[in-house]
Amino acid sequence: MSQSVKSGLAWGAEGQGRGATGGRVAPRDGAVLVETSHALPIVSIVVAFPSGSAHDPAGREGLARITARMLRRGAEGYSANEIEETIDALGGEFGTDVATSATTVHFEVIKRSLDRFVELGATLLARPTFSPPELARLLREAEAELVEARDSDRSLCSRAFRRTLFAGHPYGRRVAGTIPTLREITRDDVAAFYARHYSRRNAIVAISGDIEPGEAHGVAERLLSGLPEGEAIPDPVTDPGARPGRCLVFVDKPERTQTQMVIGGLGTDAHDPDHMALLVANTVFGGTFSSRLMQEVRAKRGWSYGASSRAGFDRHRDAFTMWTAPAAQDAAACLSLQLGLLEALRRDGITEDELTFVKRYLVRSHAFEIDTARKRVHQKLDELLYDLPEGYHETYLRRIEDVTLEEANAAVRRRISEDDLVIGVVGTHEEIGEAIAAAVPKLAEVKVEPYDLE
Repeated sequence: MSQSVKSGLAWGAEGQGRGATGGRVAPRDGAVLVETSHALPIVSIVVAFPSGSAHDPAGREGLARITARMLRRGAEGYSANEIEETIDALGGEFGTDVATSATTVHFEVIKRSLDRFVELGATLLARPTFSPPELARLLREAEAELVEARDSDRSLCSRAFRRTLFAGHPYGRRVAGTIPTLREITRDDVAAFYARHYSRRNAIVAISGDIEPGEAHGVAERLLSGLPEGEAIPDPVTDPGARPGRCLVFVDKPERTQTQMVIGGLGTDAHDPDHMALLVANTVFGGTFSSRLMQEVRAKRGWSYGASSRAGFDRHRDAFTMWTAPAAQDAAACLSLQLGLLEALRRDGITEDELTFVKRYLVRSHAFEIDTARKRVHQKLDELLYDLPEGYHETYLRRIEDVTLEEANAAVRRRISEDDLVIGVVGTHEEIGEAIAAAVPKLAEVKVEPYDLE
């Protein structure tokens, strides 16, 4: 249940081995990041674009994700089936991911197949066909995935929380879109989004594994060579504002014997002067197996298998959250306890002993954040994609060590509100709705939403 303080940014599964060299150059306007490791004959490549679902036009939410997924559904000289067969024959992996602020296209292949895989990757990136039948098939699949996601109570809880906390802001929109918005997406929409965002000047390439920097720069040039020069795309997102008061959003789902529950509000921005101090304090509160939340909720009372808090961050200020999953009969008491623990954290702060323990834990566990070439290059990529302060990761250990008790407690009081909160709950409202509402003092608003709300 341990949690890294750098929990706002993550990139898939990690590679293997330790690197010996690294470098960064800029072919034209695109950055190339390299971390070399000869431990295994594998090369991992990410082509990233700082454009994500925040760029989806109103009424076309899900467009960025659909566009990225269409890269695998046909390209010049390849049908969708031929793409799959070629990837399998080369022993490689190919995928795409879309977040609010970024799109990533990632490849991994054994070194002896790198040349042929780069040729395939360059074709998929630069010459997708956006076949209308394949687009129609993908849109049906995406719609079915949204329906299937209703089975995940945690996903429902997260979505209700974010669309309430970030109402009217891109951070409150669903990356996958909604069923109505998916049904509005056309081939012209996909082609226009691709033409606007998939360009050399908007691209960053991160390469790690069994490859030297000079060869890696050549690979990056080949991958981007078919893309238009384009232009760097500005970030359309503004800083979110706090939602005033305490708001309960209850997602009503039949026959729930267990609930999902999230409590939170606005948190940190990587450029805040007290950013690291807040992350350290949050680790004490809910970032390890021995944290306050875990001890009070799980160890002492057995109300939830997991209890954690997270101070996430994106290119702008994101949310601070507390998560539990108590049984329905324990949900109201668990909610009341968490609110009390948050109030005590702000009032009394963390202790010197807690700070000493957490600093030691974070410093010692940091080795696992940089133990592969892939992890190290993705840290560099994070800094560029998410506009992190220069040297964000390189200075991490020093900044952890420098956090004082006064700074940690001041950051909690400054950044985390106990008055401006959103409480998201998934459960059966008829059975526990009144008890949940009664467990929240100074409750300003209650919203009850069906679990299949789009």
